[in-house]
Amino acid sequence: MPKAEPSKAYRGDELREHWSRLHQTDREPWPDARAIGKLARGRASLAGWIEAQGGAAALAGGLQDAWRAFHCGEFARAVLAGEKLGAFGAVVANRAVAVDSLYTRRNPTQVLKELESAIERGERAVAELPDHPNAHYTLALVLGRYSQRISILKALAAGLAGRVKEHLERTLSLEPHHAEAHVAFGLYHAEIVGKLGSLAASLTYGASAASALEHFRRALALAPSSPIIRMEYAHGLMLLDAARHRPQAEELYTQAAAFTPADEMERLDVAHARRGLDARPALAR
Repeated sequence: MPKAEPSKAYRGDELREHWSRLHQTDREPWPDARAIGKLARGRASLAGWIEAQGGAAALAGGLQDAWRAFHCGEFARAVLAGEKLGAFGAVVANRAVAVDSLYTRRNPTQVLKELESAIERGERAVAELPDHPNAHYTLALVLGRYSQRISILKALAAGLAGRVKEHLERTLSLEPHHAEAHVAFGLYHAEIVGKLGSLAASLTYGASAASALEHFRRALALAPSSPIIRMEYAHGLMLLDAARHRPQAEELYTQAAAFTPADEMERLDVAHARRGLDARPALAR
């Protein structure tokens, strides 16, 4: 897998110094002993497991290393490192799987298996950390990526849409300023409306173009310097009404393509935006 340029490796204290910029869209707290203790508060089984791993400080160090691997584009290493950290590592592992599934050229069957494993990992994480916004968000994220790979219509028939909605709603109830959850919820509405039409989407799933646009605008207001928010916003507009929204979608892609990436994930996003502009009029992910 590609790696970020050396200046984006975030060695040592650099990761903490840039954390708020790197996590502007998901508001993941800096993974130190205090954050781990807060997540585990009142959950005796987790407290015992943390001690068995060497304590909260040791667990925090492992989490920081996993995130460092993620931000420098070593997604496979981030998954392996996250898996070793139980529910606490599920967020970084599942984010890595989600990003890799979007851009990888590997065997589609293998990618689906990795997404299935991520879904199982996410389900365990939300069971153990029910109040962690990003446990819910990353479960919704991998469910969404899985749905896109098997087709939205198959995902609807399998009941996956309801699961995505459930975990996005839980994310936003815990963290209302979660920009990625807002944009994902916008895509939830846009994909269903785009596949079923406005009436069937509304009657069957409570999805609407108006709700999609509301979530997209909220996401952009919360994370104005994020390329992926603009790209997903543009993608959603094209799903809703390509003819009507193409000029705005192209402008959003143009803005995304102009960003200086903060890490390997954003480098992939910006590169995709530039390719999308070159391949107009598709603008499809």
